Amino acid sequence: MIKRNAELELRLLSTQFKAVAVVGPRQSGKTTLVRMVFTDKSYVSLENPDMRKYALEDPRGFLSNYPDGAILDEVQRAPELFSYLQQILDDSATKGMFILTGSNNFTLQESISQSLAGRVGFLFLLPLSLSEINDKNYDANHLMFKGGYPELYHSDTDPVRYYANYIRTYIERDVRLLKNITDLFAFERFLRLCAGRTGQMLNMSSLANEAGVDVKTISSWIGVLEASFIVFRLQPYHKNYNKRIVKMPKIYFYDTGLAAALLSIENAGQLAFHPFRGNLFENMIVLEFLKSRYNDGKSNNLFFWRDNVGHEIDLLLEAGISPLPVEIKSGATVSDEFFKGILFWNKMTGTDGGFVIYGGDAKQKRSNGITVVPYCELERIEKVM
Repeated sequence: MIKRNAELELRLLSTQFKAVAVVGPRQSGKTTLVRMVFTDKSYVSLENPDMRKYALEDPRGFLSNYPDGAILDEVQRAPELFSYLQQILDDSATKGMFILTGSNNFTLQESISQSLAGRVGFLFLLPLSLSEINDKNYDANHLMFKGGYPELYHSDTDPVRYYANYIRTYIERDVRLLKNITDLFAFERFLRLCAGRTGQMLNMSSLANEAGVDVKTISSWIGVLEASFIVFRLQPYHKNYNKRIVKMPKIYFYDTGLAAALLSIENAGQLAFHPFRGNLFENMIVLEFLKSRYNDGKSNNLFFWRDNVGHEIDLLLEAGISPLPVEIKSGATVSDEFFKGILFWNKMTGTDGGFVIYGGDAKQKRSNGITVVPYCELERIEKVM
C-alpha cells in the first residue's frame, strides 16, 4: 500500500470527532486508507445490495450490530441511517466511533448537515499526489497521462482501459444516481467538451451551444460533475486593485489521467506535442496544491487573477497578509516570458516575490525575487501555504 499523506489528519480527526467522513472520487483510495488505519473496526460496504437493503429497511436493527462503531463505506447509498446515527453519537462519548466514506459529495454533505452537524469531521481524499507517487521513472508527460488513481500504481493496469471503464461506469451508474439524466450520450459528449476546456474559463453559454442543450442544463450538469469529484472550479481573486477583472471561474479536473482519456490521448508520448499539454500541466500543478491543502485538513485557498486586457496570474495562494503569486509553465527551459505575469502583479500590488513552477528540473533564485521551482519539488512551496 502507498502511504497516504492524509493519514495523519485522519487519525487526528478521529480523536476530535465522534464520526469522521472521508469523501472523494471513486477509487481514490478511501476504503484502503480507512481500513488500514482502523483495523479494529467492523467494515460494511453499502454498495453490497443485501447490506444496503438491510440498512434501508431496518436502520435501527442494522446499526445495533455495531455497538462499538464501524466503517460504513459509501454511506450515502443509505441516507436513512443518518437520523439513527445522530442518536447513537449523542448517547456516546467515544471519539472516532463511526468512519463514513462516500464518493457523492453533495448527498453526503446534505445528509450530514441535516442530521450530524457538529458531530462529524471531514477529510477530502483525492487521488495520489506527486509526492505519494514518488517515482523518478515518470516524467511530466507520463504523470499527466497516468493520473493519480492508486490502482494504476498497484498493478500493471493499462491506463487507457482503466479510464474507459471508469468513464463508462461513472456515466452508466453514478450519473443516474445523482440526477435523472435520460440522455447519457449527450452527457458524455458534454463531459468530453469539459475536458477540452481544462484550465480555461467556464463559459456556460458557449458550452451549451456546443453540447446542444440550454444553459440551465449545463449548470445542473456541472453541479453533477462537482458533486461526484470529476471537476472543480478555480474562482477568480475577489480584489480588483482598481482594475476590471475577469469574474468567470476556470474549470479543472480532479485527475489529469481522466481528462487525458476524455481527450482521446492514448499514450504519454502523444502529450509531447499535444495542443492541450500546457492545459493539462497547469491542471496537474493546481491539483497538487489542492491535494496538499486537503491532506492537511485545510480549506481551499486557491484562486487565479486576470484583468480585462489579458494580464494573468495562474494561481494565487491566500497565505498571510497578501496572496502569493504562482505562474505555471509546462516548458523545460526558463525564459523571460515566465516572469511577466508575476512582475506585473508585484508592481500593481506593491509586493515582491513569487514562484514559477515549470517543466524543467533545476531550481533557480532570480534577482527579481522570484523563485523558479521544478514541478517535482512542489513541497518547497506547499510549506508556506
